[in-house]
Formats: sequence, C-alpha cells, structure tokens
Amino acid sequence: MSATPTTSYSPATAQLAPPRHRAGFGHYMLAEWTKIRSVRSTFWTLIIAVIVVVGFTALITWVTEANWYGPHAAARDARTITDPTSIIFGVAIYLGQLAIAVLGVLVVTTEYSTGVIRASLLAVPRRYTMLAAKVAVFTIVMLILAEILAFGSFFVGAAILHSHVSVSLSDSGVLRATFGAGLYLVTFGLFAMAIGVLLRHTAGSISIAVAVAFVLPILAGLLPDTSFWNHLVGYLPVQAGTQVFTLHPTGDSVVLSAWQGFGVLWIYVVVLFGIGAYLFQRRDA
Repeated sequence: MSATPTTSYSPATAQLAPPRHRAGFGHYMLAEWTKIRSVRSTFWTLIIAVIVVVGFTALITWVTEANWYGPHAAARDARTITDPTSIIFGVAIYLGQLAIAVLGVLVVTTEYSTGVIRASLLAVPRRYTMLAAKVAVFTIVMLILAEILAFGSFFVGAAILHSHVSVSLSDSGVLRATFGAGLYLVTFGLFAMAIGVLLRHTAGSISIAVAVAFVLPILAGLLPDTSFWNHLVGYLPVQAGTQVFTLHPTGDSVVLSAWQGFGVLWIYVVVLFGIGAYLFQRRDA
C-alpha cells in the first residue's frame, strides 16, 4: 500500500495563493445599499413619501387658491402673502416626515425581525463600522430624495399660487427654506433611525417617532403660557427643527433662529446615535 502524498509548504507554493484584500468602508456601504434596496418596504415607503409631500402640497395650495376670496380667508391670505412657504411646505412636510421616519426605523429593525443582523455581524465584526456605513447610505439616499421632494413641492406650490402670490427661489429666505425642508426630512429620518437602533423593535420605534412628531407638539400646546415653558417648548425636536424651512416663525415658543433650531435637532440625533452605538456594541444580536 502506497502512502498518500502530502504537499509540503514552501515559499514558492505560498506565492501562488491569491492575496487577501481587506474590505474597506466603501464595500460596507455597498453591502448596506444592497440591503436597503432589496427590501420591498423601502420602495413602497419612498413612493408614499413622494405622494404625501408633493400631493399634499398640490392639494393645500389648490384649496388656498380656490378659496382665495371665500369667507374667513382674509387672515389666511395675508399669511400666504407674507410667508408663502408656510402654505407650500407646512402640512406636506409634517405628514411626509412620518413616511421618512418609518423608513429610517425599518432600515435598522428589519434586520432584527428577520434575523439577518446575525449574518451581518459575522460578516462585519466591527459593529461601529457597520452602523456608520448604514447611516451613511441612508443619509445619502434620503438627502437626494428629500431635496427632490422639497424643490418639486416648491415649484408645484408656487405654480398653483402664482395668480395671487408670486414667489421664487431668489426671494429672501426662500432658497434656505426650500433646501431646509429637505434637510429637515433627512434629519428626522435619522432621528427615527437612532430610535430604531436603541429599541430594535419596529412597532415601538415607529410609535415613539410618531409621538415626537405629532403627540408631543399637541401636549406642548397644553402647557402653561409662561416664559419658562415657552422657552422649553422651543427646544423640542420638531419645534426646533422646523424653523429651518419657516420664513417668518410666529408664536411665543419660537426662541431659536432657523439654523440654531436645526442644530438643536441634530444634537438630539447625535446623542441618540451615541447611546445607540454604545448599546449596539455591547448587546447581543
């Protein structure tokens, strides 16, 4: 019986092995992009965002234009002339942020509900890197979409209101408000995404995002009308962040400028992601 030949190690045979390349951050971003676009809910959530933002802009501005000379229209028409972007963006952005928030949550929590997160962590053991890639991809995708929605809504609304109100991007503050509307949508989506990282549960994360967007402002309106409470309300996420797409903010709770308010919203996002990243590194999948 002959012995089975064995292959001995030598520098010559070692050189034949193909070199192993370490995956870079770009590869991680590509993997996250593949995950986002392969989920069916991503497509439908983006479609809903387009319909809600552009559709409600068209609806609200059309109703305003059609009832320009209707009863009790004097106050509304005066506000439209003074701050037309409040009519163009107001309801549309407030409702559109919900669709963006849902997508931000699903980008994180879908992996936990399906169990894909275990495979992802095996492929990318450095959890901070994977989370950073996920945030980067979501930010880029949503920034492109949100700015398209913001500028598209502006042009639709401006065209409908043109017979009574002339507004263009060259007017004072209008370009900032339009660009800021898109930035706000992206940032609130990241806010919801950070909640998803913290809770890892779809229903709970969406519920908190909805509460912050809609319930918290209502509860804030029930607080006593004092200087202290008005100042505190001005620092809430939505109240602060929405200043970036408002030309002439009104109300006692307006205590921040456009970019100051936007900065406060970003502080919320950074703090939530900081806590979420720490827990993401410490907890089991």
